[in-house]
Amino acid sequence: MDREQYLDNISFRGDGEVDCNISIVYSAWKQFEAQIRKFKEQFPGLSISLGDENKRVGTTKRDGWGCLWSYAMDNLEGQVVEHPLIDWEKFSSYGAPNPANYTDWKKAESAIGKAKKKGELTSGSTEHGFLFLKLTYLRGFENCMIDIAEKNPRIVELIDMITDYWMDVVRRYVDMGVDMVGFGDDLGLQKALPISPSAWREFIKPAYKRIFSYCRENGVYVGLHTDGYILNIIPDLIECGVSILNPQDIVNGVDNLERLAKGRVAINLDIDRQKLTVFGKKDEIETHIFNCIKTLGSPHGGLSLIWGVYPGTPIENIETVLSSMDKYRLYWRNRH
Repeated sequence: MDREQYLDNISFRGDGEVDCNISIVYSAWKQFEAQIRKFKEQFPGLSISLGDENKRVGTTKRDGWGCLWSYAMDNLEGQVVEHPLIDWEKFSSYGAPNPANYTDWKKAESAIGKAKKKGELTSGSTEHGFLFLKLTYLRGFENCMIDIAEKNPRIVELIDMITDYWMDVVRRYVDMGVDMVGFGDDLGLQKALPISPSAWREFIKPAYKRIFSYCRENGVYVGLHTDGYILNIIPDLIECGVSILNPQDIVNGVDNLERLAKGRVAINLDIDRQKLTVFGKKDEIETHIFNCIKTLGSPHGGLSLIWGVYPGTPIENIETVLSSMDKYRLYWRNRH
C-alpha cells in the first residue's frame, strides 16, 4: 500500500482494501524458512516481513534509562530485572536520557528526506513501553501500582519527566515533516486494565493528550500499539488524538471494537497469536479473519490487519491465516 493509499485508508477516504501485514519472529522464520519464502511468492498482496535476529537467550542489556533487561528467549522482548528507581531515594539524583541521543538524528533526517522525494510514507517512532510501561520498568510493577493507588506525588513528577523527554523526541520528528509518529504502550491485562480507568485518566491520560495533541495540531497522524484489554479507555485514547489504534482482537472482542472504535479511529487490528491461530482449526481461523474484516472494515477503509508469528505456531496455521487474509482483504473493495 503506497503513501496516498495508506493515508486515504486511515482517513476513511479509501477504496475498502484491507492492508495485511505479517511479522515473523526470526526463530519462526528459521524453522519454516523454505515454506515462508513460497508463501511470499504465493501471496504477493500481503506484506510479510522478517523480525531481526537481535536478542539472544541468556544475555542482558542496560538501556538509556538505566533499566537492566534480561532475555529468556531468542529474538523476543525481555523483562527488566533491575529497576533504577526501585527506591524513591534515588529519584533526586536521577535524570532522563538526553533526547539528542535517542537515535542518529542526522541519519533519520536524511532517510526521511529521501523517502519524501520518492513519495513514500514517512514516520517516526518511540520505544515500546514509552510511558505507562516505562513507569513499571523504572519503579518495578508492584511499586508502580502502589504509587498510583496512594497518589504519590513523585509518580506525577516521574510522569512529567518522561513526558518532557518524549515531547522533545516527537518535536524533532514533527519538525522533519513526518506523516505519522508511532507509539507503543501495553495498557491492558487479559481482562482488565492494571489500574482503574479513573486512575488512568488521572495519571496517564494528561501525558498522552499532551504528546498526541501536539502531533495532531501539527498535521501528524498518531499510531498507538497497545496490547491487552483496553475497552474502558478507547474513547479516551481517541480524545487524546490517536489516529490509528492497534488493539488486540479476541481480548477486546471484535463486536466491542465495532461499537467503540469503528468509524471513529482507523483500526490496525492485531490478530490473535495466543490461542486461535496457534491451536485453532482451519475453519475457525478463516471464519475469524472474515468476521474481523466484515465487522470492522468499510467501503471507505479504516481497517488494516497485523499478525505476529511466534515459535509454536504450526506451519499449516500460518498458511491458513495468510490464505484467509488474501481471500478476504478485498471484500469491501469488491462490494463497491
